[in-house]
Amino acid sequence: MDTALPRATWERLGDKWYRRIQHYTEVFDLDLDLDNYIIAGAPYGGAIALWNDDTKLQQYQATRAVKPSIDIYNYAGKKLRSIPWEKGTIKGLGWSEEEQLLAVLADGTVRCYDLQGDFTQFSLGHGSDNYGVHSCRFYDHGMVAMLTNNALITVSSYAEPRPKLLASVPEGEVHSWGIIPPAYTLSRSVEVLLSIKETVYLVDSTECEDRFLDIGPFSHISVSPDGKLVALYTKSGKAHVVSSDFQERLVEHDSNSKIPPKHVEWCGRDAVIAWEDEVHIVGQGDTSAPFIYDTNRVHVISEHDGARIITNAFCEFIQQVPRDTYQVFGLFSESSPASILLDAITQLEAQSPKADDYIQLIRGNLTEAVGTCINAAGREFNVHWQKQLLKAASFGKSVLDLYNSDDFVDMCETLRVLNAVRYFEIGMPLSYEQYQRLTPENLIKRLTNRHEYLLALRIAGYLKLPTDRIYVHWASTKVRVGSEDDDTICRLVVEKLAGKAGVSFEEIAQAAYDEGRGRLATELLNHEPRAGRQVPLLLSMEEDELALDKAIESGDSDLILSVLLELKKKLPLASFFRVTNNRPAATALVEASAAREGDNTLLKDLYYQDDRRVEGADVFIRESLVQPDARTASDKLALAAKLLSESRDTNFELRALKEATMLLRAQESFDRDLTDTFTGLSVNETMFKLIKLGYYGKAKKIQSEFKVPDRVAWWIRLRALVAKRDWDEIAEVAKTKRSPIGWEPFFNLTLQAGNPRLAATFVPKCTNVEHGETITMYEKCGLKVKAAEEAVKLKNREAFNKILEAAGRNTHEGREIERIGAAVFKS
Repeated sequence: MDTALPRATWERLGDKWYRRIQHYTEVFDLDLDLDNYIIAGAPYGGAIALWNDDTKLQQYQATRAVKPSIDIYNYAGKKLRSIPWEKGTIKGLGWSEEEQLLAVLADGTVRCYDLQGDFTQFSLGHGSDNYGVHSCRFYDHGMVAMLTNNALITVSSYAEPRPKLLASVPEGEVHSWGIIPPAYTLSRSVEVLLSIKETVYLVDSTECEDRFLDIGPFSHISVSPDGKLVALYTKSGKAHVVSSDFQERLVEHDSNSKIPPKHVEWCGRDAVIAWEDEVHIVGQGDTSAPFIYDTNRVHVISEHDGARIITNAFCEFIQQVPRDTYQVFGLFSESSPASILLDAITQLEAQSPKADDYIQLIRGNLTEAVGTCINAAGREFNVHWQKQLLKAASFGKSVLDLYNSDDFVDMCETLRVLNAVRYFEIGMPLSYEQYQRLTPENLIKRLTNRHEYLLALRIAGYLKLPTDRIYVHWASTKVRVGSEDDDTICRLVVEKLAGKAGVSFEEIAQAAYDEGRGRLATELLNHEPRAGRQVPLLLSMEEDELALDKAIESGDSDLILSVLLELKKKLPLASFFRVTNNRPAATALVEASAAREGDNTLLKDLYYQDDRRVEGADVFIRESLVQPDARTASDKLALAAKLLSESRDTNFELRALKEATMLLRAQESFDRDLTDTFTGLSVNETMFKLIKLGYYGKAKKIQSEFKVPDRVAWWIRLRALVAKRDWDEIAEVAKTKRSPIGWEPFFNLTLQAGNPRLAATFVPKCTNVEHGETITMYEKCGLKVKAAEEAVKLKNREAFNKILEAAGRNTHEGREIERIGAAVFKS
């Protein structure tokens, strides 16, 4: 165990210190020359993809595989997967933040691989198949491709790729280029930096702007991980660091090298220039911190908080010494509270009384010292120093009267997780900052994708995170690659997942079905408790009747209906009805849905299949009611009658249909011969309209044919005559001695229609009204004298006096009323 002070490997750069942390040794075999490969590393200590660079002349090796492949390793050199490749030349190789490998072909095809080797693909379009892809740049969830004609195509999402062209690029050779990801631009869209001639152009979706530099051309352009700085390396060997808006020049460094570097990358916020065996970190004032690798050729992969150095022999991490680490271990930090607290634990372990003296010395800054030791422990990769720092923090907080231990507990948990994934068999050398950015949930996802299920479960349990996705992934892999028979695999999966909350058997069954194991998929679906998860997969597996049965068992009418709609689309109608006929719930839903949506064709087919003639006739009747012409409506009724004639106990219905057909034929005749339309009217409405139009004889004929009672016919005639204001005809009717409806309706309707004089003629005929009502009737007609005469006739003194008062005693009408009542009502 390395117990040397961490600062022994530090290098100074101006007022900063940098440290080299070696993670793994003997990473790659000696016969695998990394210099012959294009290397792409996933962020946050993810996987490394190697692709044999076919632009380089390589020595023949008999042991090398003949067939080309993309090989994926972890940082400890363990091969995770090999993807056979016979698709053509790769022009771009990169990773997404979700650890998807992106391979861009010369013809513009982009393949997105996961660590299982499964892939999706899309095309860049926009002429990429004609011009070809020249090179690519990638960021967390998108990419930019440059074509050989210098056109730029961007993809902002691999999940929903929609390639778009950026603004046109000026004429001239593009010496180098880089991108500023959308997260760091004001426009929130990707921006591209192009070195053309002596300047740099910034290209986005709408325009191309010249940054007016005169120090180019540049062989390398690299944007810092936070998007705020840009490193430019000239062909003459000078490096410049400027702000990404090109308003400030921050660093100018002369490398004094005529050999162009292999990499210009970033170590946090400082530029890194790397040759085959030498790495320089560039600082302010033309200063640099060199790191020499005598016998190794290096590859550099940038992280947000440092740079990874990959060689055949080892993998290491270069980063700026964190502030808390420097306060504990720095050259001039012996007097800092945190450093003294660390010395105190050393004295405590030696059982020296000086431990208490050290505590008393920093008593006033003890809380700060504890926090610094906790944070420094999180930034340490060396387990020995992690323990020492945590012991110091624990000792310090035990002395304090009040101290919240949450930070200490959280850091202990975090370090336990980090040390587990940094172990060489896992090969994920995460720093504390990378872990915070990645999140524990995504770390577990990465472990799951590597089939490190046991560690993923332990970490999830330790951090109290859900484990269902881990179990589902394990089971899905088992059904895909397991060599056992279907029954054995099903039993193993069910036993392992029994009682596990949140586990979806639907996803596992889908994996089995995709692998061609349909029987296993069906068996697994039987263990899925949620019908909504079972049904879609069963439908895709062509298990139509089983899907419908599962939906019916769930009792979810929406789910049943969705299955029925899907079956109706894919099956012939006869087959569809055969499926539903012996399932009453399904049949009822089909019927209700068709009725609600007005799908009469489906309803008629359904009733025909079920031999439900009455319901089928109802459909024809409903259709007849909405027909615009009488002939079509009559034909519909005839079809309904035909269906009913083949059923029992439908005499009433048949008689009604016969009458309806007669009426439609009569109305068809009226429509043809008269000036108005009658289709859709009832018998009463037809008679009303005929009388109103003056065709009383035709109305009488309708009355006779349809046996309309006299009482109803009189009402219809009266309403029609009043509606057409045919007062003469009403007066003529009034000469009749007897009215089946009485004479009160004549009085009321003519009065309401505004003819009180004619209405008054019906008052003497109203013999069935209450005593004294005739007085009121005359008053309603405005005939006070007649009302007074009626009051005298009925010897109703009270009514007479009211009429007299209303008329006024001094008016002509009042004197006339007094005269009429003088003989009968003597004062």
